[in-house]
Amino acid sequence: MVVCGDDGLAHRLAAELRGVYGEQVTLVVPPSERNVRLPVVGRARATTTALLDRVTAAVGRAGGNGAEPVGTQQIIEAAEATDAVLSDAGVERAAALALVYDDDETNIRAALTARRLNPRLRLVLRLYNRRLGQHIEELLDQAATLAAGGGDGFDASTTVLSDADTAAPALVATAVAGTSKVVQTDGLLLRAVERTPRPGQVAQPGLATLAVLSSNDPPGTVDPELAEEQGPSLLPDAETVRGATGRGTVVLEQVSYTGPALPPARGAVPFASLFSRRLRWSLAGMVACVVALAVALSAVADIHPLKAFYLTLLDLFAIDDPAIGQPIGRQILQLLSGLVGLLLLPVLLAAVLEALGTFRTASALRKPPRGLGGHVVLLGLGKIGTRVLTRLRELDIPVVCVESDPDARGLATARRLRVPVVLGDVTEEGVLEAAKIHRAYALLAVTSADTTNLEAVLYARAVRPDLRVVLRLYDDDFATAVYRTLRAAHPRASTRSRSVSHLAAPAFAGAMMGRQILGAIPVERRVLLFAAVDVGGHPQLEGKTVAQTFRAGAWRVLALDRSAGAAGSAGSTGRDRQETATEEAYEDGGRAGLVWDLDSSYVLKGTDRVVLAATRRGLAELLGRRPSQQTLRGAAAPSPPHRP
Repeated sequence: MVVCGDDGLAHRLAAELRGVYGEQVTLVVPPSERNVRLPVVGRARATTTALLDRVTAAVGRAGGNGAEPVGTQQIIEAAEATDAVLSDAGVERAAALALVYDDDETNIRAALTARRLNPRLRLVLRLYNRRLGQHIEELLDQAATLAAGGGDGFDASTTVLSDADTAAPALVATAVAGTSKVVQTDGLLLRAVERTPRPGQVAQPGLATLAVLSSNDPPGTVDPELAEEQGPSLLPDAETVRGATGRGTVVLEQVSYTGPALPPARGAVPFASLFSRRLRWSLAGMVACVVALAVALSAVADIHPLKAFYLTLLDLFAIDDPAIGQPIGRQILQLLSGLVGLLLLPVLLAAVLEALGTFRTASALRKPPRGLGGHVVLLGLGKIGTRVLTRLRELDIPVVCVESDPDARGLATARRLRVPVVLGDVTEEGVLEAAKIHRAYALLAVTSADTTNLEAVLYARAVRPDLRVVLRLYDDDFATAVYRTLRAAHPRASTRSRSVSHLAAPAFAGAMMGRQILGAIPVERRVLLFAAVDVGGHPQLEGKTVAQTFRAGAWRVLALDRSAGAAGSAGSTGRDRQETATEEAYEDGGRAGLVWDLDSSYVLKGTDRVVLAATRRGLAELLGRRPSQQTLRGAAAPSPPHRP
């Protein structure tokens, strides 16, 4: 595996590939990278090295049987991923290449070079521009197919990911639902919820039981080494769940907003907002006067109402002949119509000016409206903040953004979504007050400066001690210290600190292993991956029922993707009850084309595509990346799922 990058994501990705998958990794970083945030990089390497040492020692104590491959790492310092650098990194012999530079153009240039050097190479690109990423993905896949002559004996897929898209659902769910354990699949936002049962009872399951926790003790009260030895039971079977009396479980649910009832986002400019209330009343009064004059003229002159209305309009605009020699009533009505016409001119002018002003402000940034409350205050509209803003509006949650840069990339998105924006430095007094922080539901600080995020959170907590806050911090130790301090100072308030590179690394590592990762959910010190897998070519899935495919501690089929041909295969079983249940599940919960309520006796076909939850080692085994653990251990009983 070759990883090329210029920030912390590259180091985290390399550590993920070495420590979890046991892969040989070549890391290409700029020379100055060694001097950038050395404590973070040093701790990542030290943690991975210590983990590998414990694995090696455990295998040695076991007599060397069942040893799994331990990854190694080679570091190459280069300013750019040129032809020579990629050749030195062994791209011609590599299985996969990850390009995680912060610049899209650098990643695209290196990807084109790598595809030319090795058409069979599996590519993973980090791109912010999603539309461009789709075109690049198709281009590189087509180039690989043509270079290989259309052969099917290798996986040279190209996957385009964005760390912003990977981390945004977790950040949104943390602010909305109080948890970052989320996964997004085809428009559905799912979360893993920890449920603590009453003494002597078993926690209620959701869509699926993902894990049985090791202990119900609060974080920090258990010895870390003892907690690591016990560990949670990932993807447990029914017997394990029934036997977990008094232990907490992690279940899968759909994310829902837990705050107060909030109005939906406004789309086009409504007609009522074009004119002010006083102007609308003035126009209504003018119309009433015209109607009254027309009715009076019809009664006085004894003419048809339509003709009377026509003559009134002529008098109103002063284009009718004077009523000389006509009855006195007709003359009085003509004078009154002229007076109303004079009054109508300023009203029409005001209407035109207000309409022009409304359309002008519709394309400008909105200000927070009066009386706004229960909203989310989002600090920063950069790469991460823009994705978070989009996710919040998809959930119909009102947002007020705060941005100091008038040329930030997210301002166009905020203008299009008609989201109120406060332009100003969040560290200055009065900026958060302008965003109505005292009536907000949550604060999301996702600027690129850790000190700015921390200062904003501390100031917001001074204004609202019970405010839910989520801040983005790069340094893990710094984030832990801030989290513990804020929790101790405000025990009744929700506080979360998240690292974008930490949330994105598992998804990038999974894509390098040759699969479509939908998301990752942390469970204590372990991680569960959610992936969309084609059943064809996997003997552990093809031709077996959903119940038979389940392997405790390894993987579990959660849903069937009907858009991938599952609709036809689901009805081929001949069972009316199952087909009806499948159709109802698709209509009720299949907004994204996924059937979650699968019958355990449904037989998976080779043309099916399933969404499954798996441990990282279990999914690697399912896709043939390493020998089966049962084969390695021989006749020994399955090891506990907490094994590193």
